[in-house]
Amino acid sequence: MFASAIFRKAKANGSWLIDNIFAASAVGLVLTLAPLLVFLYFLGHNAYNFTNDVPWGLPVATYVFFVLTSTGLTFIASLAMVFGFNDFYPAAKRCVWLALVTLVAGFTALALEIGSPFRMLWALPTGLQYVSPMFWMGVFYSLYLVLLALKFLRINAGDWDSSLSRGLGLASFVSVVIAHSALGLVFGMMAMRPVWYDPMMPVYFLITAALSGAAFAVFFSYLPYGFRQENMPELLRALASGTSLAKVFATMIGITILSILSRTITGLWSNLDGLEAFQYVAQSPLFYFELLGLVISFYLMVSKAHQRQARWQILSAVLVIASLFIGRYEFVIGGQIVPLFRGAWVQGFAEYTPSFAEWLLVGASCFLFLLLFSAGEKFIDLASERWHRSSAVAHRPDATTLADASSAPSGH
Repeated sequence: MFASAIFRKAKANGSWLIDNIFAASAVGLVLTLAPLLVFLYFLGHNAYNFTNDVPWGLPVATYVFFVLTSTGLTFIASLAMVFGFNDFYPAAKRCVWLALVTLVAGFTALALEIGSPFRMLWALPTGLQYVSPMFWMGVFYSLYLVLLALKFLRINAGDWDSSLSRGLGLASFVSVVIAHSALGLVFGMMAMRPVWYDPMMPVYFLITAALSGAAFAVFFSYLPYGFRQENMPELLRALASGTSLAKVFATMIGITILSILSRTITGLWSNLDGLEAFQYVAQSPLFYFELLGLVISFYLMVSKAHQRQARWQILSAVLVIASLFIGRYEFVIGGQIVPLFRGAWVQGFAEYTPSFAEWLLVGASCFLFLLLFSAGEKFIDLASERWHRSSAVAHRPDATTLADASSAPSGH
């Protein structure tokens, strides 16, 4: 009876689009995960086209894409729940849920890549490698997952402003910044990989994570309402049709474009062995698609004629998501494309093409994300407008806001 009541509620509250995404993603998950598990059972790691030169492939790029997106979504939610920018409260609850499910999707991609993740249960305490950034990455991402889940439970129960709820929000933010920094150090401390070796790598990850989170926040705030602003709840519609969202989005896109160009130009100009990888990346059509997608999105979000319109916000979000996924792939593969222990006089790059099993892993991770997201839309009130004690408090004259007076949400 309880299960049937839940599904009746889902049918009453869920939109046609969400219902179909839920069903299609469930089917897609089965169709991708089942053959992938068969490949892994019979072939193990040989199902992936990894080599001694390229031991990290598309699955690791997928993991990095999802976990950094989770980081960025936490940043967007924290604009309201930690830093007090009240314009963003209507999107905060959905962003916290999205941060949870992208993190689960990223962990799933990594678990399928390493093959036997449950060995960590005994390997961590018996082979503690506390000097390894990868160890601390796992510790703080696990802590972040727990804190984020607890924070979501509090706000789902209507507790936005108690000391416990605020403490969980701040702890989630701090833990993900540390986890994200550790992930940046996993790459940035590899002196043998010049493309990655950079003390500023955690900062680069932070910048691109924030942009990825913003793009997901835009797209998946529109999706449950058929991509139409008029279908949105009042406060979320005010955020979407105002300038705050576009300004934040445009700022993040612009900083990301500058970061990518500065890394690429420096790599092409330098003559250190290993930096030839930037020539390899610059010769790829995908690199120019990545840049073009970001430039178009930046133009749309700074243009007063486009920045407040739903279709251009959605297009910008799609272009940014696609561009950043390409960027994660180029970053992971490009860092390994120059074989180790070779001199500059040795011509050519390592060869790598993702296998069918690797694409199945990407599909399984994406379908899992969509399944969990749509389940949240169906069974949880992610559109709740109970936020920051009350709308009257949130819109008091001295409240922190990013919007102009003309576009600020009105209270109930």
